[in-house]
Amino acid sequence: MSAEGPQPPSEAELAEMDRDQLLKLGGELDGVEIVDYPEPWPVKNTRAERRAERLVAFWFVLSALAGLAFVVVLAWPKWWEYKAPSDPTGHETYSLYTPALGVTLGVAVLALGIGVILYTKKFVPAETSVQQRGDGPSKEVDRATILAQLADAGNRSTIARRSLIKRTAIGGAGVLGLAAAALPVASFIKDPWKDTNNKDSLWHTGWQPQFAGEKVYLRRNTGSLDEDVEKGVTRVRVEDLDAGAMETVFPYRDSEKGDREALAAALTRVDNPVMLIRLRTTDAARVVKRKGQEDFNFGDYYAYTKICSHVGCPTSLYEQRTNRILCPCHQSQFDALHYAKPIFGPATRPLAQLPITVDEEGYLVARSDFIEAIGPAFWERKS
Repeated sequence: MSAEGPQPPSEAELAEMDRDQLLKLGGELDGVEIVDYPEPWPVKNTRAERRAERLVAFWFVLSALAGLAFVVVLAWPKWWEYKAPSDPTGHETYSLYTPALGVTLGVAVLALGIGVILYTKKFVPAETSVQQRGDGPSKEVDRATILAQLADAGNRSTIARRSLIKRTAIGGAGVLGLAAAALPVASFIKDPWKDTNNKDSLWHTGWQPQFAGEKVYLRRNTGSLDEDVEKGVTRVRVEDLDAGAMETVFPYRDSEKGDREALAAALTRVDNPVMLIRLRTTDAARVVKRKGQEDFNFGDYYAYTKICSHVGCPTSLYEQRTNRILCPCHQSQFDALHYAKPIFGPATRPLAQLPITVDEEGYLVARSDFIEAIGPAFWERKS
């Protein structure tokens, strides 16, 4: 930067210079001409100046309060613990959890940004300078003078004597940093290993029998809960699906007959939907089964979770001619003839297979729950 122009002083002379001298020298060495360097507030402590200071402090305080609210919402169990739609009061609060996180974090970031912008506009000098371009690495004299220029800009912006703005800015930025740190920490709040036999844990789904020997049927969704309550649910029989067909099924227990809440909960629980696929005979002959799951199918019938192993979207599409299962969210594709192994897209693990059989009445039933956790990966799972 200082290859041309005035000769730089010696190190001894440089050490003796004050900030104003360094500021002037830095401009000369850099070929900078300051055309205009006005004071933001030529008259000190006016009402307008104090009003501007309070306005900047207001936005920093708002940022701090919103950041604290974000941490409270993130950590308060009453907000983040799931409540089913059948619990009107609890579910209404739970449904506000994600919006509350978004609003509080958004306000914290926005308010901090507005405060910084307002402070820059109101208090940082808006100098007008002309500088000649230069090439080459910075020298020691250049580093010393640029520090002087930065210090001078800070002094002219009067930040040193504005304790209200400094405290509120530090508070806003600090609380926002706390909110950012709370996000990864929040993943440690709920232990998936705790009470792993619970049907609501990450390791089990609504297909888990509630007691030994309980029969869990594969149930159709008829679209009418009233019909289910009055006449009983429509259980799936072997002859109900044509070759090459796919249907979404849900768990049903005899104990749920006539229980409106239980019947509705089985349809709304996110890990319950299962794709029941009946392969064509020629396709079934080409099936490759997963090791340890050779008997999970019943004849041409195969049942796979609808929860994608990538990020949990519903794998709602079945392509009959190619026997591919497709996830519409990120275009992952799974081969139904090869134990639902991923063959395209970001998914890396096969879809979990539900072991099924037929009871003495000809109804399809689940032999057990899934033998692995369904859906996306988490730290503790091994598969």
